Amino acid sequence: MKKFLDENFLLQTETARTLYHDYAKHMPIIDYHNHLIPEQIAEDKQFENITQVWLYGDHYKWRAMRTFGVDEYYITGGASDWEKFEKWAETVPYTLRNPLYHWTHLELQRYFDVHDLLSPATAKKIWDECNAKLQTKEYSVLGLLKKMNVKTLCTTDDPLDNLEFHQKIKASGIDLVVLPAFRPDKAMNADDVAGLNQYVDKLAGIVEKPITNYQEYLAALKSRHDFFVENGASVSDHGLEQIYAEDYTEEEVAQIFLKIRKGEGITQEENLKFKSAMLFQFALWDHERGWVQQYHLGAIRNNNDRLLSSLGPDTGFDSIGDFSQGRQLSKFLNKLDADNKLAKTILYNLNPADNELMATMIGNYQDGTVAGKVQWGSGWWFLDQKQGMINQLNALSNLGLLSQFVGMLTDSRSFLSFPRHEYFRRILCDLFGTDIENGEIPNDIKLVSQLIENICYNNAKAYFSF
Repeated sequence: MKKFLDENFLLQTETARTLYHDYAKHMPIIDYHNHLIPEQIAEDKQFENITQVWLYGDHYKWRAMRTFGVDEYYITGGASDWEKFEKWAETVPYTLRNPLYHWTHLELQRYFDVHDLLSPATAKKIWDECNAKLQTKEYSVLGLLKKMNVKTLCTTDDPLDNLEFHQKIKASGIDLVVLPAFRPDKAMNADDVAGLNQYVDKLAGIVEKPITNYQEYLAALKSRHDFFVENGASVSDHGLEQIYAEDYTEEEVAQIFLKIRKGEGITQEENLKFKSAMLFQFALWDHERGWVQQYHLGAIRNNNDRLLSSLGPDTGFDSIGDFSQGRQLSKFLNKLDADNKLAKTILYNLNPADNELMATMIGNYQDGTVAGKVQWGSGWWFLDQKQGMINQLNALSNLGLLSQFVGMLTDSRSFLSFPRHEYFRRILCDLFGTDIENGEIPNDIKLVSQLIENICYNNAKAYFSF
């Protein structure tokens, strides 16, 4: 019987162990999409206790606690940090076969060298041990990132963000590259006309120019895109249910925008045309600047109206959606490619039913100018677990070139989430190691190890040109 979470965790063969320990393990990390808070990096924040660094903002854990029957008071409510940690410790033993059980103990091991299994019996000991370490300089935010060999981070930032903390990070001269990513979802969200008008008003205040028509709106947003370039950005990101690619004319969209500015309701057809025009315009700017654009597709967000009203968004009430993705996605990419205006692109799907769709769609728009110009991103959100990663890697292997894949990211709000890269790398090495030992690929460690190192780090470094 194998020991739980030992050095050969997830590595089923001797070849897999060689590939991981000798090659993958020591590769640096480029985390090109996450939701870390730049202010905490700029200030090199020192967390008071493990609850603050581990449970605050982690809706994966919150969902599990709710399912276990924990009252919201102990999750996002007014309970003390110790009480919240205690409730998480009660929940953990009952997360067996959920990736949270693996992640929890990987994080305790990799950051704190704690090898006890978290439970009510061990909670106080682990609490005290971790909290003591968190008071030391080695466990500041920068210390935590250094432990995981993180070299480059791309945060997720609204066009209205002044990027003050990115500027402070760069000026500090630290040995870590932290870059903003342009996330303009709110700028095209015509589902909420009043909210969009408020957004436009804020933008007008920032650019210090009135925004009364569509062209003025585009000019203002373009100035923010340029501002992000000036601050090192070379990546955009969009979190959408699906790609919008309705036919429209500029005159139609201009009239729709005027209706929005007057606070008038718009039809669903007008909504889709407005979103389609905005999404296409963002993509043109990305191509103009040589950026990488990312599209996260397929989430139904904020399903629980009652708890959304009291807790707000991003609190654990999203799920996989069953949107039709193929036709509009093809239309959007083809429209950009027709004029040779398609930027380097990464697609992420949340519904596993779309795996093969994505794996084949990316092959339609490779043009030889860049290796893997259009990428199918790693298993995202509900799919960044063992089976989700295996399914994504296998589909990409069968229908594309896994060798050109840009690898893993955390998509996380937690500074303790970086063992997810290790998790991915172990799974990757196990797949290749098993194939070698089964005689399905050559026993050529030099060749295979180079592919492993490329997928873990080198491909992303070349692709993003950070």
